[in-house]
Amino acid sequence: MPFSAFSDPTDIARAQGALEIVWKRIRPIVAEADRERELARLVFIISSLALVSLDEEELAERAW
Repeated sequence: MPFSAFSDPTDIARAQGALEIVWKRIRPIVAEADRERELARLVFIISSLALVSLDEEELAERAW
C-alpha cells in the first residue's frame, strides 16, 4: 500500500484520489519503461504534500 505511513483513513483516501487524478495525466506522457519509477516518485510527492492539502483536487494540483 503506497500510503501506509498515514493512519487517518481520510488522509489515505485523499492521497489515493489525488494519485489517481495525477497519474491519469502523467501516464500517457511517460515512457512505458519509466512508468514504475515515475509512479513511485509521484507517490512520494503526494505523500509529502498530503497533509497540507484540503482535498484530493488541491492535492492533485499541488503534485502536478
